[in-house]
Amino acid sequence: MTQAPATLRRSDRRHDREIIALALPAFGSLVAEPLFVMVDSAVIGHLGTSQLAGLGVAAGLLTTAVAVFVFLAYATTAAVARRVGAGDLPAAIRQGMDGIWLALLLGAGVVAAVLPTAPWLVEAFGASATAAPHGTAYLRISALGIPAMLVVLAATGVLRGLQDTKTPLYVAIGGFSANAALNVALVYGAGLGIEGSAWGTVIAQCAMAAAYLAVVIRGARRHGASLRPDAAGIRACAQAGVPLLVRTLSLRAVLMIATAIAARLGDAEVAAHQIVLTLWSLLAFALDAIAIAGQAIIGRYLGAGDRDGAQAACRRMVQWGIASGLVLGVLVALARPVFIPLFTSDPAVQGPLLTTLLVVAVTQPISGIVFILDGVLMGAGDGPYLAWAMVLTLALFVPAALAVPAFGGGLVALWWAMALMMAVRMATLWLRTRSGRWIVTGASR
Repeated sequence: MTQAPATLRRSDRRHDREIIALALPAFGSLVAEPLFVMVDSAVIGHLGTSQLAGLGVAAGLLTTAVAVFVFLAYATTAAVARRVGAGDLPAAIRQGMDGIWLALLLGAGVVAAVLPTAPWLVEAFGASATAAPHGTAYLRISALGIPAMLVVLAATGVLRGLQDTKTPLYVAIGGFSANAALNVALVYGAGLGIEGSAWGTVIAQCAMAAAYLAVVIRGARRHGASLRPDAAGIRACAQAGVPLLVRTLSLRAVLMIATAIAARLGDAEVAAHQIVLTLWSLLAFALDAIAIAGQAIIGRYLGAGDRDGAQAACRRMVQWGIASGLVLGVLVALARPVFIPLFTSDPAVQGPLLTTLLVVAVTQPISGIVFILDGVLMGAGDGPYLAWAMVLTLALFVPAALAVPAFGGGLVALWWAMALMMAVRMATLWLRTRSGRWIVTGASR
């Protein structure tokens, strides 16, 4: 039965309020995350080039080590939101605690793997002889904060599932501020150099994890949820996370292959590629904030058994994604002449940048649809399909990317291959949402 226009408008306004209330704080907390590395870079950059180069390698390794476990946030959000929709808050928090315990176990395993292999990892990622000691020192100390970083991911998922994105924003702001103050105090005040920066980051990350745990534990006690580790629950969280891990690794492989291809095109091209990738990542934060709102909202509707509400929310969020993509695309296209000189004054880099950023601008509406539908299917707990779709996308992207240098293409051609990758993702996600097979109601999928 088709809704009357007035009813449809009221439904859209309700969804708009929900999306804005969840997406705006989520965007703030997402942007705060990369600021940690930026602060470290700004502080260490004044110590010397070798220290900054060592940080660059170590930070890249740490970012990758944590990013592959982002499923701790995504899977937890969907599972907790379903329980919230079903009206079972104790079970929702219990589900979240299972995710947090899994984060601690995974974090301990990563630390055990990184500490003895830090020198080899830094060398394998291309650190020079002068930068390697600094990179190793930073990596070994910062690795101690990985369990806290993973707890932050899982606890963020708990709060998002509880429809709370404001607390993560406040914690992110506090963590960023503490990290900046500690870096200055320990690097310069205490004279600890790059080691001081690493310790400052670890302390800030542990404080963030403690703040999250305090909120979750308070909620668990209020609703009578157990805090003890449950082997079956932890195992279920891990099983739910495996498909999302496959999806994330496949996406990471796309980005790594693109960078490797850009490096084969020449120094100017790889420099331009890094600038484009930086902007592309920033745009992704804006779109991902709406996707995060989608995870929480869709999970809640499905948990409550409201198929129509889930479909209506999906439709409205896709409209948001398209509109946001159009706005961001226009901004990128118009701001190119202003944006480019901020990063480079080299004409050899500026040339390919100007055209490549236009490709990024044109494809933003596609990115908007991709991010939203990705979030919708994550909220529905449709991880196996997301894994399959991303592996297929990777398989189609690889020959397209390899064809760029083989046929004498440049950076623009490489980013058209990236656009093809996003178009394939859009097609696979759109087909899934149109099929309705993602709509599985109930407190668990």
